[in-house]
Amino acid sequence: MTRRENILLLATRDTVPLADKVAAELQIVCTPMVQKEFADGEIYHAFPCDISGRDILVIGSNYTDAAQQELIDIIAGSRYWNARSINVVIPYLGYSTMERAKPESGEIPKGVTRTRQIFRTRPDYVAFIDLHSEAILHAHAGDIRTRHIWTEELAVEKIKSMNLSNYVLVSPDYGFSKRVARLAGKLGCPHTAANKDRYDVDKTIVGQLSSAVKGRIAIICDDMIRTGGSMVQTADRCYEGGATDVMVMATHLVLAGDARKRFRERGIHRIIGADTFPGTTSDDFLEIYSVAPLISRELVHYLRIV
Repeated sequence: MTRRENILLLATRDTVPLADKVAAELQIVCTPMVQKEFADGEIYHAFPCDISGRDILVIGSNYTDAAQQELIDIIAGSRYWNARSINVVIPYLGYSTMERAKPESGEIPKGVTRTRQIFRTRPDYVAFIDLHSEAILHAHAGDIRTRHIWTEELAVEKIKSMNLSNYVLVSPDYGFSKRVARLAGKLGCPHTAANKDRYDVDKTIVGQLSSAVKGRIAIICDDMIRTGGSMVQTADRCYEGGATDVMVMATHLVLAGDARKRFRERGIHRIIGADTFPGTTSDDFLEIYSVAPLISRELVHYLRIV
């Protein structure tokens, strides 16, 4: 059992808004770290109170090099100052698509190597949300409890709340089609998959798509939207196949560069996603649901909070 008053919830700088929502769900406070920046660019971190014997919760997405280092510093610092337990939730894992290297390529599989850096700081528990690949769960020596949290139920609730009718779920490739099939089963709607081939970094070709989209609203689903290249091509195939409208849905909305503009220009006016990537909020284009209730339920179950 973990006593609620013994928990100290911390967050990396850019993940504070989500951590505040989790804190509200858990009925505790997200306590800010003491931070300063020196003239030479070095960052000073200090815990705001004595953490010895405390159960530390850290929420942080390592979406930049600085965020990765900050997360590592907080975990390592918690170990240094004798925290009772260190429990980490990573809503968005940076470099998650780089979980393996091609033979003889010399590539660095940073999804694995950076996760190993986190594991080497010796947290007790690390949870990830909607991973691109579960390979990174095993990138440690076996003494850390890892957990993969799926957002399927939240996505289903969000789509149902939008009161759509006559829609079909579309996977942009066959690799993601099993998850799309599970979502479709929960929603009681049809699903199909496009044929995608990757020929370079951030470059793909999306080929044929079945006629299941004809006369329906197509909702293209994926784990993340980075540049949106494959989704834009899939949207083109949906309209060519007779879809009446096209939406896209992904957990992690990176939306790098001019992704938003590209979507709008191709007739996509609604993107559904979670608040896992720092800075993601609802607006006239984004329909966002929060993963805070999901994280809260997971932590209550794992830590047996009383």
